Amino acid sequence: MLIDTNILIYCYDGRFPDKKRIARHVVREGAERGHVRIAHQSIIEFVAATTRGAPENRILDLPDAIREAEELMAQFPVIYPDESVLRMALRGTAAYGLSWFDAHIWAYAEVHGIAELFSEDFQHGRMYGTVTVQNPFLLYA
Repeated sequence: MLIDTNILIYCYDGRFPDKKRIARHVVREGAERGHVRIAHQSIIEFVAATTRGAPENRILDLPDAIREAEELMAQFPVIYPDESVLRMALRGTAAYGLSWFDAHIWAYAEVHGIAELFSEDFQHGRMYGTVTVQNPFLLYA
């Protein structure tokens, strides 16, 4: 399974306790089963999203976000973009009307043969190419 950035962010976001609990469950379960992959893009977005805004409104301070990103990279295989991922993302924007960032996340899964994408940014249960999207906040609610 490929875990989208929003799931990673909710693992640390105390503003949404139910989503935090579910996100941590998904990541923990995926780690135990050894089938989670994380896209390079999600690591970048994780650091940016958790550290944006005024200091009092940030989910994490920069040193903590960097440490957590390093932990994610140590715990899970990270997949990196190449020409085939970029070309697939371009097709995803055209075929499915996805935003560039969503198309890129989907393309990682499609190109690398990952059957499930866990995200709240896509239509739950829908297949995009060979990838089925699961919204864990609907699955485990």
